[in-house]
Amino acid sequence: MRLHVLEIEAFGPYPRRETVNFEALGIDGLFLLHGDTGAGKTTLLDAVAFALFGKVPGARNEAKRLRCDYADPGDPTEVALELTVQGHRLRLARSPEYQRPKSRGTGVTKQQAKASLTWIDQVPSGQSAEGLSRIDEIARTVERLIGMTAEQFFQVVLLPQGEFARFLRSDTDERQKLLEKLFGTERFGEIEQWFTKRRKDSADKLEERQQDTRALIARLGQAAGSDPAEGQSEQDWLGAVTADAADRLAETVAVEGKAHAEREAAEQLLAERTALAERVRRVRRAGADLAEIKAAAANRANWAAELAQARRALPAQAAQRVLVRIERDLGAADGEATRGRAAVARFDESIVDSEAAELRALAAGHRESAGELAGLVAEAQRQQVDQRRLIQLRTEADQARGQVKQVGAALGTLPERLRTVRTALEAAQEATARLDGVAARRAELAALREDARRLPAAATLAARLADEHRHAVDEHQAARDRRQLLRQRRLDGMAAELAEGLRAGESCPVCGGTEHPAPAGAVADRVRAQDERTAEVAETRTGERRDQTARAAQQAEQDLAALRERLGDNEPAALETDFAEAETALRLVTAAKATVPAKVAAVAELEAEAERLRERLAVAEKAVATAETEHASLTETVATRADRLTAARGEHPDVAARRQHLLDFATAVEALAQARATLADTRRRAEDQRRELAEAVSAAGFPDLPTALAAVRAEAELAEVERRLRGFDDREAAARAVLTELAEVSPDTEVELDAPREAARLAREAAEAAVALASAAADRKRQVDELAARLTNALAALAPVQAAHAELAALADVVNGRGQNNRKMSLHSYVLAARLEEVAEAATHRLRRMSQGRYSFKHSVEAGPRGTRGGLGLDVLDEYSGKERPAKTLSGGESFLASLSLALGLADVVAAETGGAVLDTLFVDEGFGTLDADTLDLVMDTLDELRAGGRVVGLVSHVEELRSRIPTRLRVRKARTGSTLEITV
Repeated sequence: MRLHVLEIEAFGPYPRRETVNFEALGIDGLFLLHGDTGAGKTTLLDAVAFALFGKVPGARNEAKRLRCDYADPGDPTEVALELTVQGHRLRLARSPEYQRPKSRGTGVTKQQAKASLTWIDQVPSGQSAEGLSRIDEIARTVERLIGMTAEQFFQVVLLPQGEFARFLRSDTDERQKLLEKLFGTERFGEIEQWFTKRRKDSADKLEERQQDTRALIARLGQAAGSDPAEGQSEQDWLGAVTADAADRLAETVAVEGKAHAEREAAEQLLAERTALAERVRRVRRAGADLAEIKAAAANRANWAAELAQARRALPAQAAQRVLVRIERDLGAADGEATRGRAAVARFDESIVDSEAAELRALAAGHRESAGELAGLVAEAQRQQVDQRRLIQLRTEADQARGQVKQVGAALGTLPERLRTVRTALEAAQEATARLDGVAARRAELAALREDARRLPAAATLAARLADEHRHAVDEHQAARDRRQLLRQRRLDGMAAELAEGLRAGESCPVCGGTEHPAPAGAVADRVRAQDERTAEVAETRTGERRDQTARAAQQAEQDLAALRERLGDNEPAALETDFAEAETALRLVTAAKATVPAKVAAVAELEAEAERLRERLAVAEKAVATAETEHASLTETVATRADRLTAARGEHPDVAARRQHLLDFATAVEALAQARATLADTRRRAEDQRRELAEAVSAAGFPDLPTALAAVRAEAELAEVERRLRGFDDREAAARAVLTELAEVSPDTEVELDAPREAARLAREAAEAAVALASAAADRKRQVDELAARLTNALAALAPVQAAHAELAALADVVNGRGQNNRKMSLHSYVLAARLEEVAEAATHRLRRMSQGRYSFKHSVEAGPRGTRGGLGLDVLDEYSGKERPAKTLSGGESFLASLSLALGLADVVAAETGGAVLDTLFVDEGFGTLDADTLDLVMDTLDELRAGGRVVGLVSHVEELRSRIPTRLRVRKARTGSTLEITV
């Protein structure tokens, strides 16, 4: 995949349309992307990612703030990328979702996200020549062509060294998270979870089966009365308890048969003796009853005569009770007639003695007159309501006129108040519109003022460091001259130094001879090897000091140049004045912005108040007209109705009173007529009843009424006499029947029952106990047989479940890094370990070259301390010492080399893993500031290798030295109005 052209507009900090020509930047295969912090370097990489995948890396994608805040509201936000991938050249254009001004009216509306894909040269098979416009189709097409997901692309093409520096120092869990994100091994974790879940489900199923089996064993043990002995198998125990249950059942059945026979014999004897005793008792009782009945013969005759006389007197008693009730009604009727006469006399005393027919006719006439007045009563009630309504209408009309006047006065003051608050709102909104510009101006002036204040100190520091560097150069040169002088002097005295070491008979280290005829003599002030080594150390130390001061002086000079470049022609005094003015202006516009919501609310409230007042005025005016119209109409109606009501009421206060008088008069007359009729009827009934009473006394055979009433008895007494007579008759008949039936039984016979009764009781208890034992043994035998059969089936079904669970549990333990898994590596960790081993192998090739053969990566599969999972260990082998060391012990520059090697190695492995497009464009982000000059040369050589074969590598860095090393540069310039791009080729 090769990038050609990137175009961005109103994106990130870029307000205007900017174009990045990667063809021009990639002429040498290597270019530098640099600029101030916050200028927008990373935004260019975000733009590439957004054009391809519609999102940006990391947390910036969650913020959803891709539109430029400095852009003109009418300018669209768009990113376009032209690239070649899989041999197809295409153009991708995307716009994020953002708010834009409405085409009509005021306010903003949401601009929906959109995208397009256009084929520039060759259209792939199965694709439309017009390209694509649906976001989901474009996403699938891009991912298929590149062969990577968005996350893999961000990691492989946009190499983040900081993340890999953390990767080097991280523990196993953190390292695993990054590898999972890159290689998409979630499916192996899902397999582990699947096995874990299957094992849990199997364990639950096994435990359920085992619980059922244990429950059956417990139930069988309870039913059989014994539990399995220690070491006894379930099958042996089953055979023993079933056989024991059968034996006990046979024993109890035999005992039950014997007890049943003995009980039947004892109960037969007891029944015979009891029957004889009962016959003797009945004979004796019948004789006693006959004797008692004979003694009460005289009383029975008296009771019979009294009962007959009381029965004859009952009709006379009933007739006398009816006569008493009628005489009571006669007194009540007479009183009612007297009260009726008095009631009628209050209305008209002349008609009190009139006949009943005349009274009823008079009452009917009065009721008819009252009926005629019923309608006028309703009109009289309505008249009162209407008169009250007239008063209410006058009050409502007066109130409505007052409201019209009050609301009209309030409406007159509103226009001036509304103009005042609208003017204040427009002023505050204008100030608010200037807020961003004023704030940006103030921030820019603050930064420039800070730079101006730092400038003298930076100039002083640069001069001081330059002097220190010159002094360090002089010291290094002096140390170097001294080391060279000492070496020369040592060489001059080397013969004397060698001569001092010669011994007779020992070979010469120069010629090898054992004879030394003329050794050199001693030299005055001779330089020894130790002196030369001391001078070399001093030269090395002053050289390091020279390099340090050179870097410090260069950095100070670069910082000073950057300050002067940012300040330009601005003077410190003028900056202070401009900053004070900008800060004052910012406070003013900020205060004005704070008042905008209140002013908007005030305008809205006044407008709403005006609308409410207009509505109230219309309602009040309508209320005045309505009240006046209704008052006039109702006044005429009330006057007309008053004439009719005056004629109808007569001498009474009102029509209702006259009508009630007529109704009360009619009711009193009707009551008097009814009372007279009732009194005459009751007198006639009393005479008839007296005749009936005399006839009843005579028919019953009594001389007079008092004698008949004296013979009367209460019903309860009569019933008791009848019961005594009937009881005597029944007892006599029953006694004679018994004596006839048991004529052969003598009342003097004695029968013994205690001994047979006790024998029968004992036999019955023994039989019941035997039955209970036999029943319990049968129930026990049935339960034992049933539970034994169920337990046998349960044990047979449990065996394959146990075997299957054991096999599954062992396999799940191995997959999850336990059990027989000696390395304690789960399947997930094993796959990641294999991927990490590939990455370490690919990264070692880069690291050995950049560290001049000193370092290489070592992947470890051993488990960590305290049970930490294995497979993701990553150490560094130091060839100088021949020992492995943790990556945490690397210096800052060495960590950068290691993290860059890992990133490049990972890029190679992921690209090969996904089988996607060849990556002809890479970006390496930061980290170069930790390297010395020699190491930076090695890193640049490695990056030169990356651009072999036409690959383009972009470096994102602040390091000043890279500007002199890389001639092709893309600079991002920052300003308060937004950022711009500048290409240097």
